[in-house]
Amino acid sequence: MAVTVAVTALDGLAFGLLLFVIAAGLTQIFGVMDILNLAHGSLYLGGAYVAYVFSGGTLVGLAVALVVGAVLGASGGMALGVAMRPLAGHGHLDQALATLGIAFLAADAYTTGFGGTPLPISPPELLNGSIALGDHSYPTYRLGFIAVAVLLAVVLYLSVARSRYGVVLRATVADRAMAAATGVNTRRVQALAMAAGGILAVTGGVLGAPLLGPAPGVDTTVLVLSLIVVVIGGPGSIPGAFVAALLVGQVQTVGVLLAPTTAPFALFGVLLAVLTIRNRVQTAVLA
Repeated sequence: MAVTVAVTALDGLAFGLLLFVIAAGLTQIFGVMDILNLAHGSLYLGGAYVAYVFSGGTLVGLAVALVVGAVLGASGGMALGVAMRPLAGHGHLDQALATLGIAFLAADAYTTGFGGTPLPISPPELLNGSIALGDHSYPTYRLGFIAVAVLLAVVLYLSVARSRYGVVLRATVADRAMAAATGVNTRRVQALAMAAGGILAVTGGVLGAPLLGPAPGVDTTVLVLSLIVVVIGGPGSIPGAFVAALLVGQVQTVGVLLAPTTAPFALFGVLLAVLTIRNRVQTAVLA
């Protein structure tokens, strides 16, 4: 039983890191643009379909899929930013409805183009084996994905915490008007944030396709869990998104293994507790 729990926890780590890659883009978009993007899951699913078309079970194919996905993600993110510009200042409800409509259109396009059944994605042949963990065989690709996702998390953190882009990004998140008054081109920062958010979501789809492959409804699942990660971790916070994603990943795997009937409710219990604590802290600060 202990080995089973350990292997499941490793699955939770992989799933949590996948959620982090997706949610890192979503939290940037919400933090910088103040856009409630309900089409973010569509970008992930688009990346998964890109992997299906281009990867072909080879490392070269995976590299091609990543390049194509990066271009599509950046284009999609920036196009979404342009589409949402007329709704700036209209409140999150209008943004949610508009991006939800885009998500519905994307879902219909995916179903028309690829059908309504789940599509299998094979990892590159070099990583298509497994290693023994006690009595269990664990896929090599998942271990490789964990390593790549951790490296990506470190790069994202350093980019936000140490680079010039990170400085202007944090300044724009903290006070957009003040940042503009000091000479920061906030519109350019917003465009870069939208592009980066799109790239992260599609990259997550390309790399995560062997874990959570393309199928109708996957975009909704990914979106809901990513929103939970953003709410728990705090909008615009990369470290917060990382911790929250790992928590959600463990609840969705180890929690379901140990308490299958209560684990889904536990996740929303954590969400409610975080919102309650955050609201009380904000009330105390304002008082």
